[in-house]
Amino acid sequence: MRILVIEDEPQLAGHISRALARRGHNVSAVHDGAVGLQAALTDPPDLIVLDLNLPSLDGLSVLAKIRQAASPARVLVLTARGEVEHRVKGLDAGADDYLSKPFSIEELAARVDALGRRTAAPAAGDLLKVGDLHMDVQHRRVARAGKAIALSPRELDVLQVLMQEPGRVFSRTELCERVWQRDHEYDTRTVEIFITRLRKKVDAGFATPLIYTLRSVGYTLRLPT
Repeated sequence: MRILVIEDEPQLAGHISRALARRGHNVSAVHDGAVGLQAALTDPPDLIVLDLNLPSLDGLSVLAKIRQAASPARVLVLTARGEVEHRVKGLDAGADDYLSKPFSIEELAARVDALGRRTAAPAAGDLLKVGDLHMDVQHRRVARAGKAIALSPRELDVLQVLMQEPGRVFSRTELCERVWQRDHEYDTRTVEIFITRLRKKVDAGFATPLIYTLRSVGYTLRLPT
């Protein structure tokens, strides 16, 4: 993968870059928010490792502008330990995953690999349908009633899990395991954030909602009964 590291601590950025390069990735690093944003938009990478505490332009602003530009890059945000509010804001702004500082380089590399891992490519033309909601799995495109819906990579992952088994109720834990492909320390708000983002994009403006919450149980995508 082509990876852009936006981290204001040169030593840490160097450690991250070397570790990811050893795994076969093509890595570049910058230490300034505004410079990082320009690099991300000029030549979009596959994945961005983004610190939230940056000079010139803070990480949340960088992330918001990347998503406004409809960049397909996956974004792993780095936050200070215990800053739950910052993690939530990062996820709200469009991050696909987060990692709290201090962290081990091995864990960061593993999370990068997990973010870059795609579901095995299905046969051409593979299409998921639930009512008027369609997903082209191979090309990762979503439309409802013929109108294209722009989703972040992680939003696509969550929606794909729900659409593959319409009517099935997924608990927060199972969605985390299926989408992030591991058990982790996420608070329950993580899944709620992604479901809320999907509702705004998939259900808002349509008379018939497709995404439902079963209180204290989980989430499902189905046609109304």
